[in-house]
Parts: sequence; structure tokens; C-alpha cells
Amino acid sequence: MLPESPSTPATPDPADSTPAGPDPSHPDQDPDPVRLLSRLISLDSVNPDLVPGGAGEAAIAAFCGSWLAARGFEIHRLEKRPGRPSLVAIARGTGGGHSLMLNGHLDTVGLAGYDGDPLDPRISDGKLYGRGAFDMKGGIAAMMAAATRATAHGPLRGDVILACVADEEHGSLGTEEVLESFTADAAIVTEPSHLEVTLAHKGFAWFDVEIEGHAAHGSRPDLGIDAIAKAGHFLVALEDLGKRLAQGPAHPLLGTGTVHASVIHGGEEPSTYPAHCRITLERRTVPGESADTVEHELTAVLGHLAATVPDFRYRLTRGVHREPFEADPRSPIVRTLTHHAEQTLGHPPTVRAEPFWTDCALLDRAGIPCLLFGVDGEGAHAATEYVDLASLHRLTDTLTATIADFCS
Repeated sequence: MLPESPSTPATPDPADSTPAGPDPSHPDQDPDPVRLLSRLISLDSVNPDLVPGGAGEAAIAAFCGSWLAARGFEIHRLEKRPGRPSLVAIARGTGGGHSLMLNGHLDTVGLAGYDGDPLDPRISDGKLYGRGAFDMKGGIAAMMAAATRATAHGPLRGDVILACVADEEHGSLGTEEVLESFTADAAIVTEPSHLEVTLAHKGFAWFDVEIEGHAAHGSRPDLGIDAIAKAGHFLVALEDLGKRLAQGPAHPLLGTGTVHASVIHGGEEPSTYPAHCRITLERRTVPGESADTVEHELTAVLGHLAATVPDFRYRLTRGVHREPFEADPRSPIVRTLTHHAEQTLGHPPTVRAEPFWTDCALLDRAGIPCLLFGVDGEGAHAATEYVDLASLHRLTDTLTATIADFCS
């Protein structure tokens, strides 16, 4: 259930206003998403877990809170981890309608290596450039503008909830914190999707495989067991596993799961048999696969090696894992958004899936039917990043109509 009153509302910060962007103290009921996005880009929100010393989300969360409060939204600032706030803004409904959450992340990857000034928004040839323009401040601007437009003439029957979250680029702690206190009947994640309806994405599971040898002087092969050489057997078996996965049953949108070795550590010096070799691997999963099924799969591979390769000993340790996601194409939110996307685009939208992980999986696990729909553009995590401005307007129009329809 939604709280009945704000908890620690975000307060306006005079330093966050700028002539170049919208002024939170002078609300407009038909906001321009381009001006709003320009202001968001100018606010440094680099994730400090990715880049030590990064600014984090405090300034951009304060701006969004001020902007939305000035337009009548109820503001909740969540900050279980100091300096890493997420913002939940609610336009309360009159009752009897469906509630809808729009979710987007405030944090960006680093600024180093960007071509030009990453915090100076620049428009050229119908594109707006700057760090986060595509991933994903464009989605944040669109959902803020759309929610304002959809509720400009009075409340809808259902609640409209904006979740502007921290930390998606690293651990998704923001969405996890939001879901501890808030829920909705459905959700839209506005990650960039090129205006294509995204109904599934892969998950992942990380594992460490520690191969155990026996240290000895390089002149004593009778005493030493080379952990790195033994690890070579596992690497060959891992490549074979990847081939079997590629030839196995495929998900209709995502294809098959994959596996690869990511990092390897072993050895101490040239004249010593290595006692340990650690391989970190990543297994990308599709719906129907989980960390448990991957662990069983790897245990079978390693068990076979232990039975057939002399002196092969190992330890398998599970690391970070996230579930894959798949939406029900018949759910009311998918049908509603798809209908309004078709009206905006002039043709049925493409239905697709993403190979990477998103917060959709967390919303789905919390029992909130959801999908992903966002802007067109390029340059996520790259040296040049931009959003296509026509797509930003189309996204805002689609979200506005979807909110008004679903929450009415």
C-alpha cells in the first residue's frame, strides 16, 4: 500500500535553478520535455560505486522533487544509504482506478572520456547530446512531463507514481528500496528502447570457480600440482557448455542463454607451481533459467572433470545474480501502452527483448506487471551520447495517453 503522507520530502535547493532550464518555482502544466531534459543533463549524477568520488543522485533528486512538488505531487525522499537518495512522487487518485508506476534511474556512468563537455546539453540535427541523454535522463524527463500533463486538469481515479531511483547502473539499490514501501497495479520502466515495446530481458549469474593445486618449486614436478593447467580443462569445458547452450532450446525473443569466463587470477612467480587459480564467469539467463539451475549445470561440468582429470579439485561459489524478465503480452498495461504507442507512431510498435538486465525484473518479482518503453538515440556508456528529440516527444505523448487511460 502507498503511505498516506510524505516521508522526508525533498526540499527545493536554490542552487538547482538555472535560466537554461525549467524553474521549479514557476510550474507549467504543459512542460517541454526537451527543456527539462537539458536541465537534468546539466546535473552531475555519476554513480559513485562506478566512479569513486562520483556526485551521486542528491542534486538531481532535489531538483526533481522541487519540480514535481511545484506541480502538486506528493514527494517522498528515500535515503537508506546516505547521499544516495531515490525519489517517489505521487499524484493521488480519487479512488477506484488502477495505479501506475513509472520508473527511471537518476544515476549515470562516468564523465571521463566523453567527447566534449558531458554536462553541457547541446542540440544538433534533431538530437540532444550529453551524458545521460539516452541512458536514461530522456526517460526521466518524459515520464515527469507526461505525468504532469495527464493530471493537469484534475486527479485521475488511480494514483500516478513516479519512481526516480538511484543506483541502477550498479546494484539497483534504489528500486529495491522503493519496493519496500510502495507498490502499484502496473509499471512502465522508461529505459531507452528505441520506441519499441520491450517485453523480456535476460538475467545473469556470476560464479567463482577456485581450482586447487599444490605449491612447489618449479624444479619439483613430482611435488607440484599446477592449478592453472588444471583450470585449462575447465575453460575448455566452459566453452563446450556455451556451444551446447547455443544449440539448445531458444526463447522466442531472447534466444538462448550464454556463458563466458570474465576474469582469471592465478600464480605467484615463474619458479613456483601455482596452488590456486580462480576463474570468475558470467552466465546470462533466459526465462526458465535461474541461479539455481546454473549452479546445477556448473556442478555437473566440474564433477565430471573431478572424476576424469587426475588431481582436479575445485570450489564453486555463487556471486551476484539477477533474474530474467518476461512480461505477459496480454496484461492490461502492455495492451494499453501498445495501443497508445500505435496511435502516436502511426503503426504497430515493434515488440522486442533486451539482452541486458533492467529493474523490470525487480518490479515483476514484487508482483507488479510491467514492461519497458523508452526513447530512441545512441551512446549509452559511450564517448558520445544523444537522444533523438522526435522520439522524446513521441515517448512523452505515448506515456501521457497511457497514464490517462490506465488510471482513469
